[in-house]
Amino acid sequence: MKSICGIDCASCQLSAACGGCAETGGRPFGGACMVAECCQRGSTALAQLKETLISAFRALDIRDMEEITDLNALKGSFMNLEYTLPNGQAVKFWEDGRIYLGTQVRKKGSDRYYGIAADENYLMVSEYSGFGSDAEIIVFKRWNPETGGTSAR
Repeated sequence: MKSICGIDCASCQLSAACGGCAETGGRPFGGACMVAECCQRGSTALAQLKETLISAFRALDIRDMEEITDLNALKGSFMNLEYTLPNGQAVKFWEDGRIYLGTQVRKKGSDRYYGIAADENYLMVSEYSGFGSDAEIIVFKRWNPETGGTSAR
């Protein structure tokens, strides 16, 4: 399989299930891959997007969040935690078959983590215990990848 972004498909645990992004037109699991879409815009587009996203996450100024230094391509089903809203409804915000950019960093002075996730329209920071239990939304914002600007949601 060939990848659009340069990832080594042969070393990926999911290669049997994805079909390869080059063969599927940037839709390896049936959903869009923001990394493939970005790479198709030019050789420096992904690095620029990551830099813009990292700056946007840093600008949230979450004081006890470890520094974000990189973002990874993440399959939605790996990061799509369930959140309980104040009315008791359980919801998920991401599509399981899409590829997003994100990472996990430690909450300073705690055994909890921050999950960082983004697509073309939204930034999310959530906090959770190991393996995603007790997940809480810390920030969910609309953002503009062209300007890096955000607005509260």
